[in-house]
This record gives sequence, C-alpha cells and structure tokens, in this order.
Amino acid sequence: MKDRSNFSNKLGFVLAAAGSAVGLGNIWRFPYLAAKYGGGTFLLIYLILAVTFGFTLMIAEIALGRKTGISAIGAFKSLDRRFGFLGFLASLVPVIIFPYYSVIGGWVIKYFAVFVSGGVQDAAGDTYFTDFISGTMQPIGWFLLFLGLTAIVVLCGVEKGIEKVSKVMMPILVVLTIIIAVYGLTLEGAMEGLVYYIQPHMADVSAKTILAAMGQLFYSMSLAMGIMITYGSYMKKENHLESSVRQIELFDTGIAFLAGLMIIPAVFAFSGGDRSALSAGPGLMFMTLPKVFASMKFGGVIGTIFFVLVFFAALTSAISLMETIVSVFMDKFGWTRRFTGILVAILAAVMGIPSSLGFGSLSFISWMGMSVLDIMDFVSNSVLMPIVAFFTCVFVGFIIKPKAIADEVKITDGKFKAEKMFNVVIKWVAPIFLVLILTSSIASALGIFTL
Repeated sequence: MKDRSNFSNKLGFVLAAAGSAVGLGNIWRFPYLAAKYGGGTFLLIYLILAVTFGFTLMIAEIALGRKTGISAIGAFKSLDRRFGFLGFLASLVPVIIFPYYSVIGGWVIKYFAVFVSGGVQDAAGDTYFTDFISGTMQPIGWFLLFLGLTAIVVLCGVEKGIEKVSKVMMPILVVLTIIIAVYGLTLEGAMEGLVYYIQPHMADVSAKTILAAMGQLFYSMSLAMGIMITYGSYMKKENHLESSVRQIELFDTGIAFLAGLMIIPAVFAFSGGDRSALSAGPGLMFMTLPKVFASMKFGGVIGTIFFVLVFFAALTSAISLMETIVSVFMDKFGWTRRFTGILVAILAAVMGIPSSLGFGSLSFISWMGMSVLDIMDFVSNSVLMPIVAFFTCVFVGFIIKPKAIADEVKITDGKFKAEKMFNVVIKWVAPIFLVLILTSSIASALGIFTL
C-alpha cells in the first residue's frame, strides 16, 4: 500500500512488538508451567530456547514483513505463489484467537473493578469465579468493554494509537511487576518458592520439560500468527533488525521471569509450599491469586495493582491481534482503517459471544471435555500455530533460503551476528521441534499422554 503506516522509530517498534509478545501467557501460563516442570530447570531451558529457537523464528517473521512491506496474507505469496496458503493459515490464527482472548480480557477488567471497589474477600470466594463466568450478561458486558477499548487504540492507527499506548504501558507494566515481586518476597515462606524457582536441578531435565518450555516460548512470543510479519511491515528500513529482536526478547523473557518471581514465591507462602496451588489455566489468576491477596496485608491494594498489570499485558497483546486482522483486510481489499476496524470489532463480538457463554448457557457444547473457549485455544495454539511455524521454517530454509533473511538484516545492521546459528535452527532444529510440539499437543488432547 502506498500510504502504509510506520512506527516512528526503533523504540516505538520494539515496545509495540514487546507489548504484543507480553500477554496473559507471560503472567499466568509461564509461572504455572515453571512450577509444574521443576522451577529453575524449566527456567534455564526456557532461557536457552529463547535466545536460539525464539530468536530465529522472530527475526525470520519480522524480516519477512519488512522485506515485503505487507501483512502475512500477502507476504508469503509475494515471494513464492505456491506458499499463498501459508499467509492464509497465519492470518487465520489471530482471527480465531482475538475473540476468545478478549473474553478473558473482559474477566481481567471485571476483577480489577472488584478489587478497586474493595471486594477482595468476595473475589477470594471458592465459587466466585465460576459463578461469574457461568452468567450471561456480565461476562458479555465485560468482554465487549475490553473489545471496545482495543478497537479504539487500533482505530487510532500505528503511530498515534499502537505505538503511543505501548510507550506508556510497557514501562508501567515492568515497574508494577517489580513492585509486586519484591513485596511477595517479603512474605513468610516465600524464600522456599524463590529457591525452587531459580535453582535448576539437572535430574528434572526431560523431553516433557523441553517440549513444555518450547510450547510456552512459542505461545508467549506472538510467533506463527502473522503478528510479527505485520509489525515488521511497519518497520522502517533504517531501524536495526537484529538488535530490535534481541530487545523484544529481553522484554518478553524479562516479564515472564518477573511474573514467575511475582507469583511462585507468593503462592508458596500462601499454600505452605504446596505446588498444586499453582493450578493451570485461568484458575491460577482468577481463583488462587485472589486468595493470596485476601491473606496479605494491603492485599486489596496489591491485588488492584496486579490486575492493572494483567490488563495492560492483555490489552497490548489484544491490540496486536486486532491490528494483524485489520492489516490483512486492508492489504487484501484496500479498505480504510476506520471501516476495517469497525468491521473487525463487530465480527470479533459475534465470534466471541459463544466463548463467553461456553461456561454457562452454552456449556453443553463441548469436544473432548473442552469448552468453546478451550476448543478455540486448542485449535489455534496447539494445532495451527505449530503448522504455520513449521511451514515458515520450510519456506525460509529451503524456498527463499536463509540468505534472503540475512540480506534483509544486513541492509541496516551491516552484518548478521547470529547468521550461522540462524541457518542451522531455521533449517533443521526448529522444524524437528515443531513436529514434536504438534504431535505431543494432539496426543495430549486425545489422552494418549499428557505433558
């Protein structure tokens, strides 16, 4: 597009892309996986994978976007017509994720409202969360509010909306995470959780731990859903690509680490060292943590700050999901941002309502024990994303060749420091891991084994 938007500078791009990567996956998913798979062992493996596997896929996607100047729907096709299907698959992922992600975002706003109004004891009730999500009007209302806030930012455009919001929210998010983490470490019994979280034990290393860390990395860094390709297409040629990706990784991994530091020691202190309290899924954020806050001195204040933090993380990721969908339609049909944004918001509202009602009036709709929201999450994160990432590796490694990405990096950087590692990972290491992730996800869903 001739009038395609751009981020004003490298900082704006890095903070916006980091905002996309930092989401609910960092705040609740990373801590419970770390607790489940050996604490420090999981953390060490995750860090190693982040600077190799994560870096490789992210730089490939951002470079593809900057090289072509268009979103995922057309980026692959513009370089090789045979891979037009890959652009469609990549663009389909955010279309599926955005509606149900906004439903969860609505839950976050609801809990913020409860805490800010002094309802910490109510939120800590055993049935409070399930009573809320099994309702009808309240969950839909909070879902539509979150969706509307996301749409407002996206309608304002890349520089005036996404970049401006990210520049404010990301630094605040980091500061809030540090404040809560430091406070949590002062609780009696928290040190036991800290030791468990940061001390690796090589005896805990297993294939399941590695695959879990790989899956979390994949989930956390906004890979294989067209987002980084879209954001890369807004990146100016004069901005350094390799260092930008390193900085995005630093933000994303740093927030994930701080989230673990914030949650694991605090829950250890609350539960007397019982790791089962770190239950998977929304239960950690909406059921266990309110109990932790209710037991704390100044718990109402800390809980309010926590849900502000989670809201910021959820909103920045939702913005990137919606922007990717908007960009796809704008590139494909030449529509204006205003018209496209409103259309996408309406479609997301219609698609999100079944996920919102899936725990109440539509709870009879299930597949293999999964609710509507869980089905959408499984299809997008556990099936489509590994498939898109696998074919992206094939595309870069064997069709356009890694040199095409290296040349894009070198336009501004002059050299590609990690080029040798990139070549090996994109052609051989990443595809093998992605096949394993896809296989294990499907096998786990079918009950063959569980990660």
